[in-house]
Amino acid sequence: MKKHRILGAVAAAGVVALLATGCGRGGTAEPAASDGAQEPGGSGQIVGVAMPTQQSERWIADGDNVRSQLEALGYSVDLQYANDDIPTQVSQIENMISSGAEALIIASIDGTTLTDVLAQAGDAGIPVIAYDRLINGSPNVDYYTTFDNFQVGVQQATSLLTGMGVVDENGERTDEAGPLNVELFAGSPDDNNATFFWDGAMSVLEPLIEEGVLEVPSGQTEFEQAAILRWLPETAQERMENILTVIGDTELDGVLSPYDGLSIGIISALTSGGYSTDALPVITGQDAEVGSVQSIIAGEQYSTIFKDTRLLAEQAVAMVDSILNGEEPEVNDTETYDNGDHIVPSYLLESTIVTVDNYEEVLIDSEYYEESDLS
Repeated sequence: MKKHRILGAVAAAGVVALLATGCGRGGTAEPAASDGAQEPGGSGQIVGVAMPTQQSERWIADGDNVRSQLEALGYSVDLQYANDDIPTQVSQIENMISSGAEALIIASIDGTTLTDVLAQAGDAGIPVIAYDRLINGSPNVDYYTTFDNFQVGVQQATSLLTGMGVVDENGERTDEAGPLNVELFAGSPDDNNATFFWDGAMSVLEPLIEEGVLEVPSGQTEFEQAAILRWLPETAQERMENILTVIGDTELDGVLSPYDGLSIGIISALTSGGYSTDALPVITGQDAEVGSVQSIIAGEQYSTIFKDTRLLAEQAVAMVDSILNGEEPEVNDTETYDNGDHIVPSYLLESTIVTVDNYEEVLIDSEYYEESDLS
């Protein structure tokens, strides 16, 4: 890692404590209070925040959380959304650099397309934090913060099996021998996280497919066959419709979906294809978006994975604040995330399976949502 890009960071003698979490309504966290050892170091310094899209409520919440927490520390924030258009995101980052950004937090649309613009950041000595999506192929990525995305995939597959009765609530195998019919969906092939979700899920499902407990009627069991470019719900709906045509009268018991938006498209295809809303297959998801949580409450979608983006924003902000104050950011993984140029020091957060049985405890009691948000 280039020393000039860390702006005088010093090696930490021990692990820096993670900021304490304070949760506000609608998924916004209040920044942790200072312990008095150091005043907020922003002093108007500009931090560029590049988010992929406003088409997902999840990314809107991420942007709001990052901005509010940075501003509370005294930073000026240049927050931009690229609406899933790669040239737009590149242009936005270029403008952040030319406008004097002291640090960049980037949730990339395509993690392989930012090498040239990040070279500009590197030449200017601007540290780069990859936010939730790893940026690949560039030496100019200093840190990465995300959730344990392999484990997210494991959780999705486990909840699929729980919903179908293959494992019990403790994750132990039942006497269900199948065969149960499932179809598999994956995320966008240009999103590094999508392969982690897939690999985690398939580490659980493949042994059961080989054993014959699970069958995939379409025969589409490869990532490339299951991937949905840009995570678009309409693309997932079209693929599900095509699968239903291929498998004919075969009834599905479950569908592995890695994202709530895809789940909505899948449900639309299934109901249009003859499934009643009270007799849908077990369908998974991710991000605990309002529409899908409502769908879970209504008995349509079975589960989602809750990733508390308040904590993710908090960690990204803590990283930037540490770097710009000459300190070494906290990380808890220095082995997993190879971006093709180097291992990017990372901080991984934990996620939670949400079903109708625990959504109140996980989402409402934590003040991520108010009960009225889900009615």
